Amino acid sequence: VQLQASGGGLVQAGTSLRLSCAASLRPGSTDTYSMGWFRQAPGKEREFVAAIDWNSSVTDYGTSVKGRFTISRDNARNMLYLEMSMVKPEDTAVYLCAADRSLRWIVEADSDAFKYWGQGTLVTVSS
Repeated sequence: VQLQASGGGLVQAGTSLRLSCAASLRPGSTDTYSMGWFRQAPGKEREFVAAIDWNSSVTDYGTSVKGRFTISRDNARNMLYLEMSMVKPEDTAVYLCAADRSLRWIVEADSDAFKYWGQGTLVTVSS
């Protein structure tokens, strides 16, 4: 699985932004994947943002973004999205998308729960 995140940029606090992640699957693959978003700010550890299962029936959010961010996916287009609203300067980070065949993230949503990673897209929120 190859993942490509996009949509980052410079935005003002209180506004909205949508990140996208395009997934390239092996031709003919019937595997199903959970997908997630993480972020990493300079000098800080990678932080869980949100995750979603294949059927979009289960989602989870990090405490700092719950109620402001929404994760969604479009399996027909192999796309993952993160709708960010009411952004804050502390949301500034490189945002990375990830995928995994398992549902381990439901038990513990950390980096170890995801095997495949894309490069990040930088989000900068000005005050």
